Amino acid sequence: MTPTILVVEDEPAIMELLRVNLVDAGYDVKAAPDAETAQAMLKNDLPDLVLLDWMLPGLSGLAVAKQLRSDSRTRELPIIMVTARSEESDKIAGLEAWVDDYVTKPFSPRELRARIKAVLRRRAPEAALEPLSAGPLTLDPTTHRVAVSGKPVHLGPTEFRLLQFFLARPERVHSRSQLQDQVWGDQVYIEERTVDVHIRRLRLALEPFGMDRLIETVRGSGYRLASPR
Repeated sequence: MTPTILVVEDEPAIMELLRVNLVDAGYDVKAAPDAETAQAMLKNDLPDLVLLDWMLPGLSGLAVAKQLRSDSRTRELPIIMVTARSEESDKIAGLEAWVDDYVTKPFSPRELRARIKAVLRRRAPEAALEPLSAGPLTLDPTTHRVAVSGKPVHLGPTEFRLLQFFLARPERVHSRSQLQDQVWGDQVYIEERTVDVHIRRLRLALEPFGMDRLIETVRGSGYRLASPR
């Protein structure tokens, strides 16, 4: 699953520079020229990260960041503020709005990619495009391959996303509703028993390798990825 970045930037030249560099780095880029367009897009689907310009026409990027942090649906959404404002007081204002990082213009595309990767690694590890593992089980999001001790494991796309989500958050218990939101998307309605069906398919795919017990059922709570025995 390709990580998605929503870029909110009103200068076409900067938007195109960001789009080209981020697509080249392996991200799916969505573009919004102002706060109102971004807010409408966020209502339909949540990206993995928002790259947010401070100086926007109409509502400022800082105001948008504060709104996102005040809404339970977007509270945990990773945000990087991009701005020409470099005064210490401006940086403090951005950080007080609980943005995850603050990048000043002009910036190096290489530095920005590194900052995005660092924020995703910290806040949304399955979107950082880095290999994940649990004992001999490995998952490479770039090549979309799963293996156990080098032997390929064949998974459907939903089972792949489930495993990727679990590997990025070992030992943490996730309810069915959390898995619905994070793996299927918060705008996609499925019944909770659909989650159970895909968990069962994931276990069946891992069973020949003796790794099916990694996916534990936590009675009354949901599922988690256990440590390999």
